[in-house]
Amino acid sequence: MSKVGIVVDNSCGISPEEAKSLGVEVIYITFLIDGNEYCEDKNLTREEFFAKLDTCNSLSTSQPSQELVKECWSKLLTKYDEVVFLPISSGLSSTYQSSVFSSLEFNGKVQIVNNKRVSVTLKMAIYQALQMANEGKSALEIKNYLENESLNSSIYITVPTLKYLKKGGRITPAAAAIGSLLSIKPVLQIQGDKLDSFAKVLTIKQAKTKMISAIKKDIETRFNNLEPNKKVVISLAHSCLDLTDFEIFKREVEAEFADYKVALYDALPLCISCHIGLGAIAIACTVVDVNTINNYLK
Repeated sequence: MSKVGIVVDNSCGISPEEAKSLGVEVIYITFLIDGNEYCEDKNLTREEFFAKLDTCNSLSTSQPSQELVKECWSKLLTKYDEVVFLPISSGLSSTYQSSVFSSLEFNGKVQIVNNKRVSVTLKMAIYQALQMANEGKSALEIKNYLENESLNSSIYITVPTLKYLKKGGRITPAAAAIGSLLSIKPVLQIQGDKLDSFAKVLTIKQAKTKMISAIKKDIETRFNNLEPNKKVVISLAHSCLDLTDFEIFKREVEAEFADYKVALYDALPLCISCHIGLGAIAIACTVVDVNTINNYLK
């Protein structure tokens, strides 16, 4: 039976404390803000990040150095027979492609998962990987399962302003100007590789209603015929410092999805927050194995 170690990057929103508790290794995505390098959970708090986001002239994310990634894998392979690495969605970063190339040096002992996920849905995949590793599955079996399940999730996000989407080049300046003039609140979606437009509404209240309706539709259409050992789990995430609106939405979601497990209430990782700004609220649904729910989502 192969002993498998799990490596993730911090786009899943995992805290250092949870990573230590779960026994997973975390590789960090860094930021360049006006030429200075920062790292979430190390030398940059959320409060400092959002203050800099408003005032900086330039901000970009940087994929982890492949030398550091390979060093992490090598270290783990002194304790484990194999390693599984779950990076941010290949549609949001080139980390996956770079890591696949780097893994060729490890003669099949390192498997890179093209999971097409980020934030709370990626964290669900991490729990699943841990469950399978504990069951004695090989790294390749874990990789294949997670890739087959990669599209069994949805995220919907609403943002209070188009400013940061414009700043990050996600929408054109003209579209941002029209949106701001009309006070449009976009609802974005992640289903698969990329952050895409889903709907446009006039108020945050309408955006929340739209997101809840979208999750219900996904459950009724995409996830309506699940295997007996799988269930849909609801998760919430945010890029808020003042949690008042998020707490209100949390209660609304718990009421609307009383028959489902609402499992996670996470802060969005800063590598996502940098593109959407302060005050974003997200809801996700993910198909999860029952054993994983029982062991990691109590």
